[in-house]
Amino acid sequence: MAEKTAKKEIFPLLPLRGLLVYPSLVLPFDVGRDRSIKALEKAMVGDSLILLVSQEDGQVDEPGEDDLYGVGTITRIKQMMKLPNGTIRVLVEGVHRAVVEQFVRTEGWFEASVSARPDPDEIPESNELLALSRSVLQQFEQYVKLSKKIDHDKLAAVSDISHPGRLADAIADHLPLKIKEKQELLEAFDISSRLEKLLNFLSDEREVLELERKIHQRVRKQMEKTQREYYLREQMKAIQKELGDREGRQAEVEELREQLLKKSVPEKVRERIDKEIDRLERIPVASAEGTVVRTYVDWLLALPWAQEAPTKVDLGRAEKLLNDEHYGLDKVKERILEFLAVQKLTDKQSGPIICLAGPPGVGKTSLATSIAKSLGRPFVRVSLGGVRDEAEIRGHRRTYIGAMPGRVIQGMKQAGVRNPIFLLDEIDKMASDFRGDPASAMLEVLDPEQNRTFSDHYVEIPYDLSDVMFITTANNVYEIPAPLRDRMEIIHISGYTELEKLDIAKRHLLPKQKDKHALPGAKIRVSDEVLLELIRHYTREAGVRQLDRLLASMCRKVARIVASGDKQRVTVNSSLLHEFFGPPIFHHGRVEEMDQVGVVTGLSWTEVGGDTLMIEVSVVSGKGKVVITGHLGDVMKESAQAALSYIRSRAHTLDIPSNFADLVDIHIHVPEGAIPKDGPSAGITMATAIASALTNRPVSHVVAMTGEITLRGRVLPIGGLKEKLLAAHRAGVTKVLIPHENEKDLRDVPDSVRQDLSVVLVKHMDEVLDEALLDTSINYPNPLFDADSTAIHNIPTTDYLEEGAHQ
Repeated sequence: MAEKTAKKEIFPLLPLRGLLVYPSLVLPFDVGRDRSIKALEKAMVGDSLILLVSQEDGQVDEPGEDDLYGVGTITRIKQMMKLPNGTIRVLVEGVHRAVVEQFVRTEGWFEASVSARPDPDEIPESNELLALSRSVLQQFEQYVKLSKKIDHDKLAAVSDISHPGRLADAIADHLPLKIKEKQELLEAFDISSRLEKLLNFLSDEREVLELERKIHQRVRKQMEKTQREYYLREQMKAIQKELGDREGRQAEVEELREQLLKKSVPEKVRERIDKEIDRLERIPVASAEGTVVRTYVDWLLALPWAQEAPTKVDLGRAEKLLNDEHYGLDKVKERILEFLAVQKLTDKQSGPIICLAGPPGVGKTSLATSIAKSLGRPFVRVSLGGVRDEAEIRGHRRTYIGAMPGRVIQGMKQAGVRNPIFLLDEIDKMASDFRGDPASAMLEVLDPEQNRTFSDHYVEIPYDLSDVMFITTANNVYEIPAPLRDRMEIIHISGYTELEKLDIAKRHLLPKQKDKHALPGAKIRVSDEVLLELIRHYTREAGVRQLDRLLASMCRKVARIVASGDKQRVTVNSSLLHEFFGPPIFHHGRVEEMDQVGVVTGLSWTEVGGDTLMIEVSVVSGKGKVVITGHLGDVMKESAQAALSYIRSRAHTLDIPSNFADLVDIHIHVPEGAIPKDGPSAGITMATAIASALTNRPVSHVVAMTGEITLRGRVLPIGGLKEKLLAAHRAGVTKVLIPHENEKDLRDVPDSVRQDLSVVLVKHMDEVLDEALLDTSINYPNPLFDADSTAIHNIPTTDYLEEGAHQ
């Protein structure tokens, strides 16, 4: 066989990927590449001999000369079978080794000119070869025992081979060697050298198998029978240890140290983190304490100790931003711009703590967002509504399971810089119980003199909050504890007027809802009158949230009409508004249509704005009993008593008997008795109503009043004047009596309202009666008292005057 092949110099060549065939061995494989199939066909035309050469890189689809090894195997094709997928399965038998002298390209396949290097059939006996052969066979037997992947039949077949060269090739074929290592054995033409290389490979493989066996034994001892996941984890750990890789804990510690090197932190903080990392390194992997320490170190590394966001104050841009995003609120926007101007001049990161106080829905939170935009600093919002636990602010101590920092430190981590805009929302909604007082914990946060060393129970290291700009919001500042309130500059945001709500709806709310509901252009038309009706009769709020919801509902209903194809454009008028939302829900107080006795229009303040308040007084014969109804609070009841005492002291001036209190029963009532009412500002209203009922003089129906009364008749100032005057204007009042000391508050009232109202400043109750009671020159009959002031008759206190009697 050797002579026959030695004479042949050129053979078809077939490149092999990830495969190698040794002489005298039979091997099947699949052929799919076109060139390889053509090379097979060429070989079958001849004597079925073909040269098999392995590729250096199995990923190359079209190998060239440089991609192939220089030594291959001449093989004989024993069998070929075409598979359904188009590939050909070939069974070949290795004949002998061959060195490629030259590659010859043909049009469809590779050919190669080779020189054959067969093993001699007869080898002289040599003690060295005999010793090498025995050593190789012995090592192979040990490998088979350790590996358990080769059956004993194959071991017996290999043991029967007497030729040393063929023995080496047969054993090499059974070993899990790389192609490069198998190629080294193929290129070892000297049998002694081949056996020595094989002996080294066998020794290495045996060591690997011994190592695997030790690893399995070590893991098996530590493994519990039912914990397969634990077994796999320990096996991986043991492999890492044997390979010399870093263990899991060590890798974790090194990662933390690298993070610390890259982070800019104060020296004291760096020492503390170093100490905690050293402690983590000494804690056993299975200990739960390791997780606690790791979490603590992660928090310390995540906090911005020195990172700052650049602050750029552009007053023009800030003013434009505030005007674009908020309509009205001129005083608030002016104060914010003053604050930004001071920051620009002083180049300070923080300043006074601002508290935006006002009813819901007036834009407190969005104002804080606009401040952050104008400064270009990160914005963090923390809601304090319902917070009862002091640990929510200061954090939990690390002795507790699941301990974590307080909301302030969490917000700083979220911001990523040490000078963010920090909004503490709903600060008046905090409460205290057995878990502590969170409002007291806020004292340190909001004090610029103390928050340089803010102490969080979890972090334990003083944290500097002095560069943080804190903004708080509240609905009722009187619910904030006095020490905390003292640390803040309170900016009051009153409710919007109807005209302001109308402009907000036209400029912001309605365009936003039209875009949201795909109603561009004139697909929906809403006049100012309809919007005003929607504001007046379907909402009762200081802000515009409910108005926004109603506009969204209106757009949805119009979108349904447009989508159904009934109309392309919808004009919402008053009747369609009632069809959408039903009859008017709210009926704001209107003035009486005629002058009446014992009925006076007062003004009240609520969280959703001002409103009118009717005070009714009825006088009937009795024995001096005074009844006060209408769900009034203690302060309002005391105002009624003070008003009555004042009228008694002025009985002579009012031309009523001085002993009237013993002759009549007086009933003071404030309608809508289901609604609680309290406050001192209805004092002069009650006094006027009592005087009207006792003197039978009607009160002008276009007059409203507000003010607190003293026993001497002095009129004291009240609060909420702007809202009260807006309510009076809405109700159709033309004259309003207010305390003289409230003159300074008139500048907050819109000019459009002041032009329509005649505001009278009063200092004493006598001035109020002169303005409110109709002219005394008209002789009104008073059937309540006879001329001798003894006979008393029951009379109605309302609707007494005939039409035109007051003209």
